Amino acid sequence: MGKLDFITQEIEELKSSGLYNIIRVIGSSQGPWTIVDGKKVLNMCSNNYLGFAAHPDLKKKAIEAIELYGVGPAAVRSIAGTMELHNILEEKLAKFKRTEAALSLQAGLIANLSTIPALVPSQEDIIFSDELNHASIIDGIRLSKAKRVIYKHLDMNSLENALKENEGRRKLIISDGVFSMDGDVAPLPDLVVLAEKYDALLMVDDAHGEGVLGSHGRGIANHFGLDGKVDVEIGTLSKAFGVVGGFVAGSKKLIEFLKQKARPFLFSSATTPADVAAVIAAVDILENDDTLVKKLWDNAKYFKEKMKDAGFDTGRSKTPITPVMLGEAKRAQEFSKKLFKEGIFAQSIGYPTVPKGKARIRVMISAAHSKEDIEFALEKFTKAGKQLGVI
Repeated sequence: MGKLDFITQEIEELKSSGLYNIIRVIGSSQGPWTIVDGKKVLNMCSNNYLGFAAHPDLKKKAIEAIELYGVGPAAVRSIAGTMELHNILEEKLAKFKRTEAALSLQAGLIANLSTIPALVPSQEDIIFSDELNHASIIDGIRLSKAKRVIYKHLDMNSLENALKENEGRRKLIISDGVFSMDGDVAPLPDLVVLAEKYDALLMVDDAHGEGVLGSHGRGIANHFGLDGKVDVEIGTLSKAFGVVGGFVAGSKKLIEFLKQKARPFLFSSATTPADVAAVIAAVDILENDDTLVKKLWDNAKYFKEKMKDAGFDTGRSKTPITPVMLGEAKRAQEFSKKLFKEGIFAQSIGYPTVPKGKARIRVMISAAHSKEDIEFALEKFTKAGKQLGVI
């Protein structure tokens, strides 16, 4: 046997189980209708919640930034890579999130990898993490030497018992704000109470909350009227904001600390001028107008109601994320293929992204979708559902 034969074997196992990831190729800007593998299809699975990925104002500002600042920063932030644009963005993000300060980073994943090991680096520290937290949180936890305790999903009794039973030098509670696969929302008021009661830091990854929850899409803290009550807010700039990047929002002391301790900030080049300028434009739009946020929720409500009426199981989502539950991975993959033939781009999701037996099509509704787009999607989902015996 060759030393790489295990790769061939594992790939074949993925294919036979329906878990092989089919990576389709995008041939246009991300819009409601997108060119995928050379075919024009209705895009129902990108994170482009507000349609910002191809917004004319964002494109204009990105081009202007390239003309003024060039295409790249050519350095890490701590040496020669902090541009005026980075500071402008961070001031606007802090204002938008209603925190004292913010730090922009290269990705939402990078924000978690930057923050968790810096805050709780020691074996004497303890992390309390929701069992369904995103992979980027899990990877951030793995980079820390802290003890980790996993509590049951959204179960505050489970979390409180864990806090009672475990003592450490520093305690950090971590939860997604909106859980990306099911679309359910963390009980933030209860998390805040427990963090204060047990003298623990509270960190929330609001990747799917920004641009979605709260006034003008400010996120989960604003949604619950808890601005400033979360010690560490992690965000992404590659979903509702339509660009790429991540950030940390919190106190001035926290941000000063991370500028000294966060390894990706210290050892990886800064985000490009075009990306930063485009995000600034997105934040400005949201600060001034919440029309797109309202349209997103209107579209989501209509799609969910009609899918339930058709007989589909759309899980426990309380946000525009709409899981179409199908069970086995092979079935979900076949459903996705049928949709694509009918002009719908909606990828199947299976293990390990979701538990075994809970494969699905995760539909991501956008403010950019028209009523006609949604009606088209409903027709094709219903057709595929009947062909596969789902409904």
